[in-house]
Amino acid sequence: MKIVVIGQGGHSKVVSDLIMSHPEMSIIAYLDDKYDYFVKREDIYLGPISAALKLAEYFIDIKFVIAIGSNVLRKRIVEELGLPNDMYSTIIHPSAIVSSSVKLGVGTVIMPYVVINADAEIGDHAIINTRSVVEHDCKIDNFTHLSPNSILAGAVQVNEGVHIGTSATIIPNVKINEWSVVGASATVINDLPADCTAVGTPAKISMKEGEKLVK
Repeated sequence: MKIVVIGQGGHSKVVSDLIMSHPEMSIIAYLDDKYDYFVKREDIYLGPISAALKLAEYFIDIKFVIAIGSNVLRKRIVEELGLPNDMYSTIIHPSAIVSSSVKLGVGTVIMPYVVINADAEIGDHAIINTRSVVEHDCKIDNFTHLSPNSILAGAVQVNEGVHIGTSATIIPNVKINEWSVVGASATVINDLPADCTAVGTPAKISMKEGEKLVK
């Protein structure tokens, strides 16, 4: 399978390693807006993100993955490119443990040593980062990011655009609403409203809706 990686920053390095862990996959292009024009160097195409449309016309057997950590930017790129869902690849590291009953969306990446247990649902273009644990019946929406070592206990609901910080823990049956941020090492024991930032143990809201910078 030929993969086009959108984004060429730090997260892209991790996603590239993830792709290379699969012998049947190969990277044929990196697209990033640091490039002003479309070129081919050795066996790799390089160009701006808009070149995805050209590649989609030129190749009939390629898949795309957005290797950008920002939830906002991933969503914006998906909307601007308008590619069909089946052109995005979902990639799982061989060391990850993913229950056969898990539902995975398109464009999602599952990093090394992740555990996703029975009947969990992961949306489109999510990042489930290294050693994260997603317990049974969790529902994780589109364009979310679980940072390394984050733990979601059973039946947690994570809505669109949420970012869970490194080593954060969410207790069972908690709901985290759209575009909120949970700080590193926080412990969330109550539902969180949309567009807030919560930190500490137990987690408390440190920044409320309307105080955040425009996304």
